[in-house]
Amino acid sequence: MTESIGSYLIRRLGEEGVDHVFGVPGDYCLTFFSLLEKSPIRVINTCDEQSAGFAADAYARIKGIGVCVITYCVGGLKVTNAVAQAYAERSPVVIISGAPGIGEQRRNPLLHHRVRDFDTQLRVFTELTVGTAVLDDPLTAASEIERMFALAKRHSRPVYIELPRDMALAEISPATSRALPAEASDSEALAIAVAEAVERISASRHPVILAGEELHRFRLQRPLTELVERTGIPVATTIMGKSVFPESHAAYIGVYEGAMGREGVREYVEKSDCVILLGAMMTDLNLGIYTANIKRRYAIYAAKDRVAVGLHAYDDVRMDDFITALSAHRWEIRTVEPYQHPQHPGPFKATDDKMTVEALFRQINAFVEDDMIVIADPGDALFGASDLFIKDGAHFLAPAYYCSLGFAVPAALGVKAAAPKLRPLVLVGDGAFQMTGMEIATAARYGMNPIIIVLDNDGYGTERAMLDGAFNDVLRWEYTEIPRVIGSGLGVKVTTEREMGAALAKARANNFSWSIIQVMLDRDDRSSALKRLTTKLSERVRGNS
Repeated sequence: MTESIGSYLIRRLGEEGVDHVFGVPGDYCLTFFSLLEKSPIRVINTCDEQSAGFAADAYARIKGIGVCVITYCVGGLKVTNAVAQAYAERSPVVIISGAPGIGEQRRNPLLHHRVRDFDTQLRVFTELTVGTAVLDDPLTAASEIERMFALAKRHSRPVYIELPRDMALAEISPATSRALPAEASDSEALAIAVAEAVERISASRHPVILAGEELHRFRLQRPLTELVERTGIPVATTIMGKSVFPESHAAYIGVYEGAMGREGVREYVEKSDCVILLGAMMTDLNLGIYTANIKRRYAIYAAKDRVAVGLHAYDDVRMDDFITALSAHRWEIRTVEPYQHPQHPGPFKATDDKMTVEALFRQINAFVEDDMIVIADPGDALFGASDLFIKDGAHFLAPAYYCSLGFAVPAALGVKAAAPKLRPLVLVGDGAFQMTGMEIATAARYGMNPIIIVLDNDGYGTERAMLDGAFNDVLRWEYTEIPRVIGSGLGVKVTTEREMGAALAKARANNFSWSIIQVMLDRDDRSSALKRLTTKLSERVRGNS
């Protein structure tokens, strides 16, 4: 039987484990959308293309690959911000864009959506992905599709596939073998690197592991757990790596983020004579705006693009091989100084006191259950959430490096599609909500049940502490009236701790629909982590002005 380019692409997506795609249709991709609709893959069309990109990003972080389908330029250029975030934070999103037909392009007309040249969008995505392909030749289309999937999985980063509309139904030729060059560690270099790391760890008196997000992206949680179980070395995570290691485990000590984090965790990590950084991207936020104090000469560092032991770099050693070899080593039994955990949060006793950021996160801490996933938008939603206790069954998701506002609400769509048994608990500021909050309508359409908590402090609270002005204000919405507009859902406004407790209980009971809780907060109220962060940022902003 013959197979079209579009049908081949859809079949291969299914074989890669993709059950849902996100996007917005347009005339250049309508044929492909029609093929999708006839396939087992479910199409979730969002209100906006950027939201489709955010949803595909979240889907990829849960399932291993996400897909966003959009039309030429007016769709493609709107999704670039979400793709940039996926690239920066290593999320394997496949962007499939419709385009003018090959025959149309030959005549070089001024077709609608065109910007400058027909390849303008392609050149833009070259800067935002690890690979691009135009399926303009039935003889090479299959091999190009395979190359894109291989690159996305190898690097855990986005790729871009352009499908001219007159090629979607073109008969495809069988794929020719164009496998990527194999990636493998140099065996001698790997052995030396592991031996040096083992020697340093064994000689240290106060080792600690700092686990990061790349362990999640490249599915290395099991080797991490095995290493901890065999050595007893305590584990901290970066804010981007939060929940990559079970937080109920006796070896877990908390989130390390320099001066932004809890003092006990900071002191424990920074007095270590052997910090083992695994899969941790050394971004400014992961390092507490560079307030972290980790001495390179005493550190062991393994990430996707670099492995180093002290000042010795091993360019031919892969992160996964290095971590797997460390976890498989026959470690001698040793006693490691235990970390004294602060009391884990218990039930929250609400009063009639006015809501504060501190009280909000204490109540959320007591509310989160194993079947929930916390999705935090940048701002105090993220920084306050860094101290949440995420139990084994719960998860945590946040764009803590690229930090694009508006991620969390559309991300809930991706999470719910990828893991239907998880209930998204979305933490989002009022300013960020106004960017992408319309995706609640998409959640309603597809029967999803996120609980959305809007931190309403009348504007961009993170930026006020750095440099305030009217530019940080937003129009206050009546968020709890949105259910009336959409025709479904639960909306509750809270001003006191007791009202918040009642609202959370109602939202939990509203299991078959979505809920929005508008939490009224003072303009200048913020978490202690955000206070520390904005103080540092303010110093930089004023110093550069």
